[in-house]
Amino acid sequence: MPEKAAPVSGVVYYVEDDKNIRELTIYALRQAGLDAFGCSDDAEFRRMCAERRPDVVLLDIMLPDADGLDILARVRHTPGLSRVPVMMLTAKDSELDKVRALDGGADDYLSKPFGMMELVSRTRALLRRAGRASDMPERKALSVENLTLWPDRREATIDGKPLSLTMREFDLLEFLMRSPGVVFSRETLLQRVWGWDFDGGSRTVDVHVQQIRAKLGDSSDLIETVRGVGYRMRG
Repeated sequence: MPEKAAPVSGVVYYVEDDKNIRELTIYALRQAGLDAFGCSDDAEFRRMCAERRPDVVLLDIMLPDADGLDILARVRHTPGLSRVPVMMLTAKDSELDKVRALDGGADDYLSKPFGMMELVSRTRALLRRAGRASDMPERKALSVENLTLWPDRREATIDGKPLSLTMREFDLLEFLMRSPGVVFSRETLLQRVWGWDFDGGSRTVDVHVQQIRAKLGDSSDLIETVRGVGYRMRG
């Protein structure tokens, strides 16, 4: 017989202003053996994070005192929280909404109304991922000339000055810096950085490269365009 998956545990915060949805979801998570707590708004979420660090965050987008995507951005730039997995749970289910959330650093996205069994399963998957990440030693900084990037801290500097990067900009820059001098096609970058099974016709990579170059300023030529192929980090 196949071995049973090892049980997972951890602290789960669910930020949701609808009391009925919040309480039903928290009940389902607790019935599954998870240490789950609800937050009605961003202010309460901040207080709870200050008292106890969560292992996973479930986050609504439309909240009374904040935009869920703004909360996500703050989490990704907060020491101690930046590596905590976040799943968006929201009634906004267009492709653009999902792309914005995933580009902003969300680890998963589940549209309302959702099934409780699926929610519990996805939450457990995020907890397993968080557990593996916490057991890994911190990865070394990457440096190319005057550009330095710390993968686990999700920090980068140019000439010693901090770079303000979105989640996807950071991931793209890290991927290029891991293989300086190697040329990657746009399709390969979409598959490896975005995780999309893509077949041509998108300028997504071009737009993100332009944004990174603008932030690099005088060092924008560190990312080189190889005409007809794609991009590489100067080696």
